[in-house]
Amino acid sequence: MFGYRKIGDLPRTIPVFPLTGALLLPHDTLPLNIFEPRYLNMIDDALAGERVIGMIQPAEPDPAQPPLSEVGTLGKITSFAETEDGRYLITLSGICRFRVAAELEAGTPYRQINAVYDDFADDMRRQAGPWAIDKPRLTAALERYGRLRGFAVDWEVVEKAAPEALVNAVATLCPFGAAAKQHLLEASTIEDRAAALIALLEIESDPDAERRVQ
Repeated sequence: MFGYRKIGDLPRTIPVFPLTGALLLPHDTLPLNIFEPRYLNMIDDALAGERVIGMIQPAEPDPAQPPLSEVGTLGKITSFAETEDGRYLITLSGICRFRVAAELEAGTPYRQINAVYDDFADDMRRQAGPWAIDKPRLTAALERYGRLRGFAVDWEVVEKAAPEALVNAVATLCPFGAAAKQHLLEASTIEDRAAALIALLEIESDPDAERRVQ
């Protein structure tokens, strides 16, 4: 995938972009609008090298130097455009999840880490299934969630979507809280992610639920 055949090929030292609510999954894409100088610098350096950065959520809200979540995703820059006002519009394609082994004193305006990929070797290959996903229940939960939240769903696209693509798209696009997004990211398999996603949709669609997933 993108020139990487196994986790041993992946870079161990990577720049990271901490962004709350941003979910990049393996085999999925994430568009980003880059405007902060330190992250423009990061993209410049990535483009001059292996074109990869790590997407990760802050573990806690802290505008200065938030602690990082334990797990993020390595992504490759697969499209790039620069606007007239100096912003970068990029698309990241997810390669493999990683665990943060250590944060480095890198001397760059952006943060860098040592990444460990061993727990996520299966991310390196696209699996064909068969998938044990309850698509009717997922679709029903999504319909209720969309109706409650007031957004439209293209049901023709949902019906035709492959299971992995559907699960990842719903997980990425639904406005869940940061902890819920992290839970979906860390799910071991597509089946686990689908089950967690269905539970989140059903909880968030119940106006009388006492506990909300944040």
